[in-house]
Amino acid sequence: MRIVCVGGGPAGLYFSISAKLRDAGHEIIVLEADPPEATYGWGVVYWSDLLDILHRNDPESARAVSAGSVLWQQQEIRLHGNRHDGTAYFGGFGYSMGRAALLDILTRRARSLGVDVRHGERLADPADLPDADLILAADGANSRIRQSRAEQFGPHTQTGRNPFIWLATDRQFDSFVFAFEQTEAGWIWFHAYPSFKGVSTCIVECSPETWQGLGLDTLDEEDAVPLLEKIFHRALDGHSLISKSRGAPAKWQRFTHLANRTWVDGSEPGRPVVLAGDAAHTTHFTLGSGTRLAMIDGIILAEALKGFPDPRIALREYDKRRRAELHPVQAAARTSMAWFEQLDDYLDRGPVDFAYAMAVRQGHQPPWRYQTHLATQLKPVRRARRAYDTGTRWYQDRKRGAAPLPLLTHSPQPHH
Repeated sequence: MRIVCVGGGPAGLYFSISAKLRDAGHEIIVLEADPPEATYGWGVVYWSDLLDILHRNDPESARAVSAGSVLWQQQEIRLHGNRHDGTAYFGGFGYSMGRAALLDILTRRARSLGVDVRHGERLADPADLPDADLILAADGANSRIRQSRAEQFGPHTQTGRNPFIWLATDRQFDSFVFAFEQTEAGWIWFHAYPSFKGVSTCIVECSPETWQGLGLDTLDEEDAVPLLEKIFHRALDGHSLISKSRGAPAKWQRFTHLANRTWVDGSEPGRPVVLAGDAAHTTHFTLGSGTRLAMIDGIILAEALKGFPDPRIALREYDKRRRAELHPVQAAARTSMAWFEQLDDYLDRGPVDFAYAMAVRQGHQPPWRYQTHLATQLKPVRRARRAYDTGTRWYQDRKRGAAPLPLLTHSPQPHH
């Protein structure tokens, strides 16, 4: 089968890897508009279950992803940037890595399997698709292919209320940090997590009223950075925010929730078009699941093509299964987005009760959850939880045959 993937992100690249592993006879071309190592954003975050999925699907690339990741432990919720009296905690751990590093690993693995990955190739007209038995549209949330076939895919979008901007900082966090600061114009906060050594991703968000009240709606994005550094001085411990990831400053956005009536367009006999990754679905960044879902799309599509000799049936099964699986995830993402849009309803509470409200924003929690949350605030309990998590990771790494990731340590860095 000749397959053309439009888009060289996690969805397109990991599908090409997964499909080649199942049938080396596929001729797969990946067309990526950007040059190598050019990517939007900074880091991606994921949890242990994704490593299990990747190791089952392709141990070789999974080991490279694991080796290129950093481990973070627990989550901190800081009010007024204070790491002591104004901080509450969640347990657990997760992983993150630079997005560019992830794409480099997947590109090298795909090429080693015979995939033709072409950078700097942009379709002049998304309606004029190349000859292929299957076109995979993995060209992101603003997919030109999906937009050119809107009648067939039936996209539905819902734009969030809060402005946000995707930045980085040279402060190396070793946990996932939510920092909330109150200004004269209202509350503003960031979500931050380590991405690679010396750099953490830092997503700043606020209500439209705060955004306008601080003058962020009229400031150039680069001029906004010093103001944000001043606001988050304590939480950043005097470190800098970084705006430019591709030579241009990051821009304020509002999140767009995307769903489609179908992910398959079979209107052209012999050349179906199928969606994957952000071209098919988006989930709010407070869930941290976009990369995970994109890579799973690739696995499920490859499995369907292997399991059903008739590509039309394979694509129907992929569409049916993944849309059903994504429905509760996207519902949870919409709920999470709405909670952060109504943050003022909760910020009059102390840090522990505020953090609990954040933890249960999906609802339907067992009655003992609050008592567990209170116990997590005690330092001996957190130490015990970290020891338990260390043992869990050791066991999981042994099962996968992977080397355990070292803990992040803070390297001395100059303050700015």
